[in-house]
Amino acid sequence: MVGVLCLPAVAWAANDQGGGAHILISDQFNNRVIEVNPQTHAILWQFGDGSDQPGPTSVVGVNDAERFGEYTLISGTGIPAASPPLPGCSDAVNGCPDNRVFVVDKRGRIIWQYGQAGVTGSDADQLNTPVHSLFLSSFPGQHGLFVMITDQGNQRVILVDLKKNIVWQYGTTGVSGSGPNQLNNPNSAELLENGNVLIADESNNRVIEVKPADNSIVATFTEGGMLSGAAFASRLDNGDTLISDSGNNSIVEVDAHDAIVWQYATNAQAGSNPNPAPTRGIRLRNGNTLISDQFNNRVIEVTKDGTIVFQQGMLNVAGNGANQLNGPYDAKRIGDFTGLTRPFGFEDDNDD
Repeated sequence: MVGVLCLPAVAWAANDQGGGAHILISDQFNNRVIEVNPQTHAILWQFGDGSDQPGPTSVVGVNDAERFGEYTLISGTGIPAASPPLPGCSDAVNGCPDNRVFVVDKRGRIIWQYGQAGVTGSDADQLNTPVHSLFLSSFPGQHGLFVMITDQGNQRVILVDLKKNIVWQYGTTGVSGSGPNQLNNPNSAELLENGNVLIADESNNRVIEVKPADNSIVATFTEGGMLSGAAFASRLDNGDTLISDSGNNSIVEVDAHDAIVWQYATNAQAGSNPNPAPTRGIRLRNGNTLISDQFNNRVIEVTKDGTIVFQQGMLNVAGNGANQLNGPYDAKRIGDFTGLTRPFGFEDDNDD
């Protein structure tokens, strides 16, 4: 039985010193999270044995992962039913659910978990297609340690404490819509420095900023009405918002007035999948952007002028061999929380 999580915060920061160059990748259809050396492309650490059944050593259809010190927070999203079956899932009729968000230690042991393996639901300690999660040490009006989960199939973002109580929620459970306190296929949620929550409301083609005190929407971003499939959003240091515009195969930066100030299309390179549907665009400390180019089966780092300076995975080639990925959904540079919500233990600039 996985118990209540209690971790040494001081050790977390120390353990990330010098580790910021490595890349942590949620390799969705290979059912694994991997840490890679960007110089050699070698896999240095892995969680997930490739099984399409959720268990103590497996994760199915992983969409998100975040490293903090010796620990990794993982969102076991699952793979939906499809005919023919999607990669990584052998059951075309029922799909391969996971429905867990969990923390693993350096040895790959699950030490905290919310959601039950393979169980789809919305009751206590149940999830339906969790796609994104954050480990938090603060939240407006709350005290303690929390995990914020984007529970996509339940049309909600929830904040749970480590005893697995839901202490805040945006979105009406099981109801998809665009009205007050409604979401439609939410795909990520970030806690901003101002205490608001930035939500990529994917199928409503918008990014909204919500004030938790009254769940009011204080800002909406749609790229002037052009946004199609908001897969991820983060708030940059300059106040702009970086959006993964999956339906338009682009990563887009908009200013406070929703005007586009920078964009990068992931389907322009010769040999690209015409519709790679990039799922994550994350601005790095060096000013470049790390992109999970999902159906091009690669993770790339691009400069402001669009030059690719790093690539993991082969362009439009799915696999699990050397330097191969299959539908990578998320990638982060370990220790670099530029523009992202910092997990507990990283409130200060101690990860340089």
